[in-house]
Amino acid sequence: MFLDYFALGLLIFVALVIFYAIIIIHDIPYEIAKERQHPHQDAIHYAGWVSLFTLHAIWPFLWIWATLWRKERGWGFQRLEEEQHDIHHRMDLLSEQLNRLQQQIDTMTSPVEQSSVASTDNNEEKQ
Repeated sequence: MFLDYFALGLLIFVALVIFYAIIIIHDIPYEIAKERQHPHQDAIHYAGWVSLFTLHAIWPFLWIWATLWRKERGWGFQRLEEEQHDIHHRMDLLSEQLNRLQQQIDTMTSPVEQSSVASTDNNEEKQ
């Protein structure tokens, strides 16, 4: 008789622990979002409750959604845009430097070419 009540109590205890564990697990993405001050933390929380009805099928996506955001860098795309802008700016500077160097080379070689043309003309006239 005692073992029957003990087994019933243990069964109820295990069922409650599993029930609350599932609820706690479904709330992990919301807790991450709240800690990171995610702009969509309410949506993540509601989607977590919806994931209970889908047997946590969307839970991994909620976890990814919650972990993508960081307050100090946002979604992380702005940094990429800044880096791309810096790369384009550096490429423009290098292109300008290359053009200036090409002009300097042209100005340096043009007197040499003129003198070589003049010397060949003088040699042709002498012959």
